[in-house]
Amino acid sequence: MLRGTVRTLLAAALLQLMASGAAGAAPVPAFDNPLLASGPDPWIVREGERYYYMGTQGDRLAIRTTRDLSQLAQAPETTVWRPPAKGPNARSIWAPELHRIEGRWYIYYTALSSEATQNDEDAHRGVFVLENDNADPTVGTWRDRGRLATAHPGIDGTTFTAAGKRYFVYSPYVGPDSVLAIVAMSNPWTLTGPETIIARPDQAWERQGGRQILEGPEFLQGPGGDLFLSYSGSACWSDGYALGLLHAKAGSNPLDARAWSKAATPFLSMNPQGNVYAPGHNGFFTLADGTTWIVYHANPGPGMGCTAKRSPRIQPVHWGKDGRPWLDAPVGRGVGSR
Repeated sequence: MLRGTVRTLLAAALLQLMASGAAGAAPVPAFDNPLLASGPDPWIVREGERYYYMGTQGDRLAIRTTRDLSQLAQAPETTVWRPPAKGPNARSIWAPELHRIEGRWYIYYTALSSEATQNDEDAHRGVFVLENDNADPTVGTWRDRGRLATAHPGIDGTTFTAAGKRYFVYSPYVGPDSVLAIVAMSNPWTLTGPETIIARPDQAWERQGGRQILEGPEFLQGPGGDLFLSYSGSACWSDGYALGLLHAKAGSNPLDARAWSKAATPFLSMNPQGNVYAPGHNGFFTLADGTTWIVYHANPGPGMGCTAKRSPRIQPVHWGKDGRPWLDAPVGRGVGSR
């Protein structure tokens, strides 16, 4: 079994639950980080007693299913979709997200057109959507809903609802930067109205590795209704790649750029003492007891770059008295191992 036990973090999570009056909640299970030896751009969603995991495969979309995340490495993996040989979504299949929306499953993913002359040609990259009305996302038919009509080429699309309205957030390429932009949705595959840029890479820590990048936005709602968007900053091949956090007060209009404020320092960053480098591209999910957890990828050593060596890790999300989320320092293989 892969090691790197995060039991100290889990004990802290249990203490937090007990202090908040949730002592009767189900015990937090034990996990060893990383969950898999490889798994860039991880995503976990729970539906009932099952957890569904996805990550970047490059040439296909696949789902692992398990009732026990500590056994994710042994969970069966089902390929649910392969790209066409040619077309706008033929290559570089990245960053899939599985969402349950109004009784249907949707996968949002990034892809590159076959018209691109090189794999790093960002002008031909976009976010696409698949739909499946089966209760089990590993079976049934995935209907191609096409490319979302974003204002710019871009990557890493996600969706969320606030005050009963649905929104789409992604990382478009705007000049030399990768920024974060939001737009309203009329349904899970249709954008409506103007797009608003809500964050740019204006902090030194967001400019590591020779690029000015914000990417991988993910939504998290606070216990008091506040809105949060985590994101990855800097080039993914830099050890300084890290997670940042945007905040909008409860009741704010998510489409108003002035509603969002950015934390000056990373939400999660490398921890050499814990053998964690370049943590980024995260998602949030809940356990059956209602606690919120984060999944993200990281490298187990320095200078490992932006490759399949990145592996998925999880840990609990804590909430401060101010209603803001915070995380313990990440740890990985060889730290506290049994």
